[in-house]
Amino acid sequence: MTLKHFDSENNNRKFELPGAKPHYNPDRYGQVNHIFLDLTLDIPHQSFTGTCAITLTPVRSGINQLILDAVDLNINSVFINKVSQPFDYDKEKLTINLLQPTQENPITIIINYGVENPQRGLYFIAPNEHYPDKPTQVWTQGEDEDSRFWFPCFDYPGQLATSEIKVKVPNNFMAISNGELINQETVGEETIYHWSQKQIHPTYLMTLAVGEFSEIKDQWKGIPVNYYVEKGKEEEANLSMGKTPQMIDYFSSKFGYDYPYPKYTQVCVNDFIFGGMENTSTTLLTDRCLLDEKALNDRPFTESLVAHELAHQWFGDLVVIKHWSHAWIKEGMASYSEVLWTEHEYGKDDAAYYLLNEARSYLEEDSSRYRRPIVTNIYREAIELYDRHLYEKGACVYHMIRGILGDELFDKAIHRFVNENAHKTVETIDLLRAIETSTGYNLLFLFDQYVFRGGHPDYKINYSWDNDNNLAKLTITQTQVTEEEGNSKDSFDLKIPIGFGYKNSAMKTFTLRIHEKQQSFYFPLESKPDYISFDVNNYFLKTVELDYPIAELKAQLSHDPDPISRTYAAIAIGKKGNLEAIKSLEEALIKDSFWGVRLEAAKQLGKISLDQAGEALQKGLSDDNAKVRRAVIESLGNIKNNYCYETLKTCLETENTSYYCEAAIARSLGSILSGNLKEKTPEVIDLLKNILETRSGWNEVVRSGAIGGLSQLKTNPDAVDVIFEYTKLGIPQALRLAAIRALGSISTGQTPNKLEEILEILEAISQETFFLTQVAATIALGQMETPKAVTILQGLADRTPDGRVKRKAEEAIKKVQKKLGSDKGMQSLRDELEKLKQENQDLQSRIANLEAKNGQAK
Repeated sequence: MTLKHFDSENNNRKFELPGAKPHYNPDRYGQVNHIFLDLTLDIPHQSFTGTCAITLTPVRSGINQLILDAVDLNINSVFINKVSQPFDYDKEKLTINLLQPTQENPITIIINYGVENPQRGLYFIAPNEHYPDKPTQVWTQGEDEDSRFWFPCFDYPGQLATSEIKVKVPNNFMAISNGELINQETVGEETIYHWSQKQIHPTYLMTLAVGEFSEIKDQWKGIPVNYYVEKGKEEEANLSMGKTPQMIDYFSSKFGYDYPYPKYTQVCVNDFIFGGMENTSTTLLTDRCLLDEKALNDRPFTESLVAHELAHQWFGDLVVIKHWSHAWIKEGMASYSEVLWTEHEYGKDDAAYYLLNEARSYLEEDSSRYRRPIVTNIYREAIELYDRHLYEKGACVYHMIRGILGDELFDKAIHRFVNENAHKTVETIDLLRAIETSTGYNLLFLFDQYVFRGGHPDYKINYSWDNDNNLAKLTITQTQVTEEEGNSKDSFDLKIPIGFGYKNSAMKTFTLRIHEKQQSFYFPLESKPDYISFDVNNYFLKTVELDYPIAELKAQLSHDPDPISRTYAAIAIGKKGNLEAIKSLEEALIKDSFWGVRLEAAKQLGKISLDQAGEALQKGLSDDNAKVRRAVIESLGNIKNNYCYETLKTCLETENTSYYCEAAIARSLGSILSGNLKEKTPEVIDLLKNILETRSGWNEVVRSGAIGGLSQLKTNPDAVDVIFEYTKLGIPQALRLAAIRALGSISTGQTPNKLEEILEILEAISQETFFLTQVAATIALGQMETPKAVTILQGLADRTPDGRVKRKAEEAIKKVQKKLGSDKGMQSLRDELEKLKQENQDLQSRIANLEAKNGQAK
C-alpha cells in the first residue's frame, strides 16, 4: 500500500497514545482453505446482498464456537454443512454457536448477509449535485483490517486461503477481482463475473473494482498485463503504467522468483483514499496518478507508485507478513524497490538521491512527530504503523543490509528469503535467518539498533590537518539525545568507511568502528587530502554535520564522486553564509553533472540572506531539469528583494513546461512579500487570482500553488476571502483540499472576526465524512493558535470512525495546545525580527562586498 494523499522517545512526543495496547494474532480455530463471495450489487442504493462461504479445516476436534470479524453487516442466517446454526452478533463480532462440535474433517460456513451504505471496506462512488461528472464506481480497500466491513472473515494477515468472488452488476459495468476470470455470463440486463484466486492470500488482499472502464491490454511472457481507466483516459494510462511489463521482468530477476500470478491488473479508481493498494494480482491506484505529456517533465510519483505496488506482489502478497508489527518487511522493500527501479532505469546517482529523500522523509517524522521502533505491537489500530518509519526508514534498512553484504550477497539473501517463504507468512526473524543462512552474516546488531529500537545516529565530523607530521585528524561525535534519559547519549555501534579524496589520484579509504560518544582518529597520509568523505557510498541512515575548513568543503563539492557526499558539502558550505559560499554554490548550480546536486545548491543559496544569492540563483532558471528549476524558484522566494520579485514575475510568463515549476512560482510570489515588498501585495493577489481563473490543469497542481501563495499573506483579509471560494463543494477535489489546508496557515495574523469566519468554515467541513477532507481539516486546524480549534478537533476525534483521522486530530490538539501555552509575545517578537532582517539585508549584502574587496586587496 502507498500512503500518498498525495516518536515515542523524542521531545516527549509519544507514538503510543492513550488506549494503545499490545496486539497479537487471535487463536486459530483451524486453517481457512477457501473463501467464496457471491454478491449482487445494488449500485443506485449503494448496497449489496450475498453469501460468504468459508471452508475451514479445524485445528482440533471439540470446538463449539467460532468468532468471526464482521462490522456493521446485516447477518440473516448462518449454516454449517447446510445445517442452520444459532449465532450472536454485536455489529463487530459474529459468534457462531455450533450445534455439533468440530471434528477433524473440513466444514463449510455459509453466511447470508447484506450491507447498506458501508462506511469502510467497500466504497460506492457516484455523481452528485456538487460533482455531476464523477464516475459511478465501486471499489474495495482491505488494509489493514477493513475487509470485515464488507464480508465476514477471520480478518488478520496470518491466515491464508484461496478465494473466489462472483458478482452480479448491470451490463454497462465491468467487475474486476483477484486471479482469473473463469466465467462471464449475461442474464438480461445484468452480467455475472466469476473470478478465482488459486494462490493463497490473506483477507486484506481480496478486492473488487466495478466501473465503466476502458481496458488497455499488454503482456509479459504471455501473462496478461492490463490497465483499466475511466473511458477517455487511455493515453494517460499508457503514459503512466506503460513500463509495467519491464518492471515485472526486472523484479522477477531481482527477487529471484518469476511473477507468481496468472495476470497483473492495475485499476485506476476515483476518490481512492491512498495512492495505491497491492491486492493480489489486481492493484488499485488513485486516478490522480494518471499523467499527461506535460506532467512527465516533472517525473512525479506515478512511476514509483507503479513500481511500489508491483513489488508488493512478491513482498506482501507472495511472502505475507504474519502480524502487522512486521509490516516493514513488505512496505520497506516496496519502498526500496522504488530505489532499485530508479537505479535500473535512471542510474546510480538518481537512486542515491531518491534514497536520500526517503531518509529525509523519515528524519522529519522522527524529529517533529515521534520516534518509535520499526517493529512494535503496541498501538490502538494497526493502521497507525503505516508511517514514515515503516516505509522510508524500512527502505533505508534494506539499503544498509545491501551496503554491508554487497550487491551479490544481498541479491542471494533476497532470493533465499523469497523462495523459502513463498506462499507463507513471515516475521522479521525470518529475514534475519535467510540472510545468515545464505551469506553467513549475522545482522542482528543492525536490526537491534535500527529496527527493534527507535532512532538513528547524528554525527558531527571535525577535520584538521597536521602539516608538520602529515597527519589527518578526525573527531567524530554522536550528538543524538534520548529525552527520557536526560542528557545521556545513546551511541550507535557501526563500522563506517572514511575516504580521503584527492583531485588527481584515487581515494584512500579506511573503515572505522564508531561506537562512543566522541572518538578521535589519526591517519598518516603521504599528502594532505583535498576532501574527506564520511560514510563512503553513504549506506548508513544518519544525519551528518561537517565541520571542515571551507577549502575542503569546496573541493568535496567539486570532486567527490558520490552525489550524496557532494550534497552534504553543499549544505555545510551554505551554512557559511558568505560570498565565498555563494560563489561555490553558484558553480555547483551551473556545472555539477548531476541534477540532484544542482538542486541542493539552489536550496542552499535560498538560505543565504544576501542579495548576491538571488543573482546566483537566476542562473539556474535555464536548467533543463524541471526539478532544479523548481528549487531555484522556491529559493528565489526566500531572497526578499525587488530583483527576485521581478524575476519570479518574468518566470510566471515564461515557464510553460512544468506544472510544479508554475506552482512554485505562485507560492514564491506569496512568500516573498515582506519588508518593502509588502506594497506589492495587491498586485500579487491579482496575479494569483488570475492563475486560479485561467490555469486549471493536471491534478490542479498549478492552482493549488496559487492557493499556497495566498496562504502566505497572513495578515491580508482579501487573500482569505479568495481562499474561501475554493473550499466550497463543487471545487475539484485536489484544489479544494489545498484550500482547506491553506486556511490553517493563513489564520495566524488575521483579525478576530476573520479568524472566526475561518473557524466556522473549518467546523462545517470537519462534519463531512470523506477521509481526505477530514485529514485536510485536521491539518488546517492543527496550524491555528486558538482554543476553538481544539474544540473542533476534539469533536472530530470523538466522531470519526477512522483511526487515522482520530490520531491526526489528537496530535493536532497537542500542537495547538503547545502554541497556546507559549509566551504570547513570541509571535510579535518573531515578526519584529523578520522585519529587522529584511531591513538589514541590503546592508549585509554591501558589507559582504566590502569584505570581499578588502580580502582581495590583502
